[in-house]
Amino acid sequence: MAIYHCSIKIVSRGSGKSAVAAAAYRSGEKITNEWDGITHDYTKKGGTVHSEILLPPNAPLGFKDRGTLWNSVEEIEKAGNSQLARELEVALPIELSREEQLRLVREYCSSQFVSKGMCADFNIHDTGSGNPHAHILLTMRPMDEQGKWLPKSKKEYVLDENGERIHLASGKYKTRKVDLVDWNSHDNAEVCRKAWAN
Repeated sequence: MAIYHCSIKIVSRGSGKSAVAAAAYRSGEKITNEWDGITHDYTKKGGTVHSEILLPPNAPLGFKDRGTLWNSVEEIEKAGNSQLARELEVALPIELSREEQLRLVREYCSSQFVSKGMCADFNIHDTGSGNPHAHILLTMRPMDEQGKWLPKSKKEYVLDENGERIHLASGKYKTRKVDLVDWNSHDNAEVCRKAWAN
């Protein structure tokens, strides 16, 4: 891995993934997914040298508990193809001490994600093979001031040149999905990669 390596992928129910399973695996913990009743036990996996959850100021303090946070995500996402979390994997420079690596990841998560309203669950892995890296799981829904999940998007009517709603053959009106935050945009992914490289 290059020092600036940063890969990004989506954890989605449609691909048979679970945010709870991903969190348990990355942290080496045992967590039960309340959505499907499956317990994910990775306590014997090893290699996780640090685990931490960073929260925006409006997030419930209970979200400091990994099981509570990711079960809340699983509960709010109802669709069979729901996007549950975004995961980044970043390579850590081996020239840095563990404390410096930790500070680097913490500052990156705080400035790039938590400051925008995301919860960041990060785990540093190091098996001694010369490839220390961090896995960062991010929530994908904004929260209101009381810490309640908000929608990721809304539907709005498509209007014609006269400002009228467009009728479809089905009798319904034509709509489009409008994202309420830009967290899922391709441009944002490039900003994240560039910020890690810097």
